[in-house]
Amino acid sequence: MADMSVDLSAITTVSTEPGELPEKMTAWVIREEREGQPIDAFQLEEVDTPEPAAFEVIVRVMAAGVNFNNVWAALGKPVSVFRSGDHPEFGHHIGGSDASGVVWKVGPGVTRWQPGDEVVVHCNQASYEDVEVHGLDPMAAPSQKIWGYETTWGSFAQFTKVQAQQLLPKPAALSWEEAASYGLTYFTAYRMLLDRAKLQSGHRVLIWGAAGGLGVFATQLVKAAGGQSVGVVSSDDKGELIKQLGATDYIDRREFAGMMRTGDETPEEEKERFAVSRAFAKRVKEILGDAPDIVFEHVGMATFPTSVYTVKPFGKVVICGATSGYTLDFDVRYLWMRQKEIIGSHFANAWECTKANQLIDDGLIKPVLWKTMGFEDVAQAHQLMHENKHAGKIAVLVGAAEENQGRSGETPAEPPAIRAEVGA
Repeated sequence: MADMSVDLSAITTVSTEPGELPEKMTAWVIREEREGQPIDAFQLEEVDTPEPAAFEVIVRVMAAGVNFNNVWAALGKPVSVFRSGDHPEFGHHIGGSDASGVVWKVGPGVTRWQPGDEVVVHCNQASYEDVEVHGLDPMAAPSQKIWGYETTWGSFAQFTKVQAQQLLPKPAALSWEEAASYGLTYFTAYRMLLDRAKLQSGHRVLIWGAAGGLGVFATQLVKAAGGQSVGVVSSDDKGELIKQLGATDYIDRREFAGMMRTGDETPEEEKERFAVSRAFAKRVKEILGDAPDIVFEHVGMATFPTSVYTVKPFGKVVICGATSGYTLDFDVRYLWMRQKEIIGSHFANAWECTKANQLIDDGLIKPVLWKTMGFEDVAQAHQLMHENKHAGKIAVLVGAAEENQGRSGETPAEPPAIRAEVGA
């Protein structure tokens, strides 16, 4: 909850010009001793404004996106953030892994960005000294961390400290809150499909949770690449949304509820579950005209046996998470005898983020935003997520005084973002 001793009336103003930092800033802070419910764990504090080191940049945050990772940070589960990253050094966690803002001060060695530049921040960090950063992939670096979750100095503050490579040009047509709403989920979906699964024109794709934070971008990416998709959703309204985003059609998961794996099935129950999976796979094939080349997975235990069964021979199941459970139990015969692939994926590197961001700037991909809240509501926003009372992506205004600020350039023919209730 908000600490009323901290004055928020001046949160949208800064006492210094770009290039100079104020001594103090206002931030939402989690400390180890108050881990628990987000509404209590997040507290407003006045803290020292960080200074940029070599190849670092201080960004004035105009808006921030809310993700589930900082619900975990508040709870201290499944593991406390204070055990790793720069948390032991500073003793606090300032979360937030999505942001839009203005470059305020650059550290030594930074030449690409200047104070006053409008930017979006992606959340992957890694040490420049790791050789993987310079030849393999920054996501493989031993030091790789998610900014604003595995590190402090995230976006729920007037200023954030980031590596210069995290910055991307802000799409001109987007407002501050729209530009802060897409990074973590969209860039994850981009890497999954374009890099890891090698999505191509003509591919057929099955998307679980197609109206959720990942799925709305996966659906748009498949369309932009010249493929076709079928999305699994939980209502007709959400099905109509993903058709608007480019899906060929949708399947209401409630029709096939019996296919969901719990891990506790008896042999007879598993036989019944598999029969429903087969019926589901048949429906997917009817909609797409053939079995999918790619299955977009992030649900895990409940859906994974069906994913492996449904994807076509030599097809790919690409997975970035497991919201229903991490222990995956499936009939491996359908994997090896039909020569299918299981591919893991985690966020994205700076090159992928740059390419994905350009698609938004070009108007080919649209952010999907449910609700914009004020800076005073950061704790409440995370409590809503924890209690599953949200209906889509939440952004919070920080330096922006009101919604729909920050747009520049020509007005696009169509709205550059979609405001909608979403969810798997």
